Amino acid sequence: MDFQRSTMAVMIPALLRGFVGAICAQAALRRLTPSALRHLTLSSVMKSKRKTDHLERTADVVRREVVSAAKVCGAADESPSVKRLRLLVADKDFSFKAGQWVDFFIPGVSVVGGFSICSSPRLLEQERMIELAVKYTNHPPALWIHNQCTLDSEVAVRVGGEFFFDPQPADTSRNLVLIAGGVGINPLLSILRHAADLHRERANKGRGYEIGTIRLFYSAKNTGELLFKKNILDLVNEFPEKIACSLHVTKQTTQISADLKPYITEGRITEKEIRYHISKETLFYICGPPPMTDFFSKELESSHVPKEHIYFEKWW
Repeated sequence: MDFQRSTMAVMIPALLRGFVGAICAQAALRRLTPSALRHLTLSSVMKSKRKTDHLERTADVVRREVVSAAKVCGAADESPSVKRLRLLVADKDFSFKAGQWVDFFIPGVSVVGGFSICSSPRLLEQERMIELAVKYTNHPPALWIHNQCTLDSEVAVRVGGEFFFDPQPADTSRNLVLIAGGVGINPLLSILRHAADLHRERANKGRGYEIGTIRLFYSAKNTGELLFKKNILDLVNEFPEKIACSLHVTKQTTQISADLKPYITEGRITEKEIRYHISKETLFYICGPPPMTDFFSKELESSHVPKEHIYFEKWW
């Protein structure tokens, strides 16, 4: 895997009102042209300078140059506080690596969102679709998604991020330990789905990357906030020799259903559980609230896991 860094000469952080006209009608059928990109401007995002602004936090992170139009073609409640979106991105130049996020440009909203993709790159290759899962907050892009977004709403997206799993066919086989907290599951689900796709490809064709074992540790407040439970357990049941999961709940107040009980642990993920899976063949991916990612990355380093085997991303 290659985690090269580069510096973007120009950051395009927000959309002007004129962008509505630039992507209407055939927005999901083409990439934004240079003339449409002129509708993107720095001034609009300056109106909402905040410490936790996505563009400020990720200003030095590698992004692709392509800004692509997208159309909302599906929306559903993934939990009481999280909405899942399916977007059609017809632009063939748009691609991403499992674990990356998108800058999310909304016409009429000056603040740019930043949301991890939770679908596999294979879904984009086959159907030109990506999926996002967005938690309800007072941040303008999240508010728009929960309160105003409808089927056929038109937006624009640009891929960024250095947190990804993108092995090449001849790369050394690796085990994966994925550690997720809350909506930090999103990029890790993308990685999990991608790993499953790679395993299917090797099983069906007898070639391609050979994935090792995958262990997911996922913590949320309660089972209602454990996102993508069915998707995760379907993969565990499809590949029991490859994929395992440990689901943790920290504030469960209702009875846990019989189908979930075998996978549920009440209480936080512990360092002892993670240490058990340390080996020279294992890569660790961590995504969750900053205290959680800091804790586990430091614990792994103190257990002599090489820094280049520890990848983490914080959500805010």
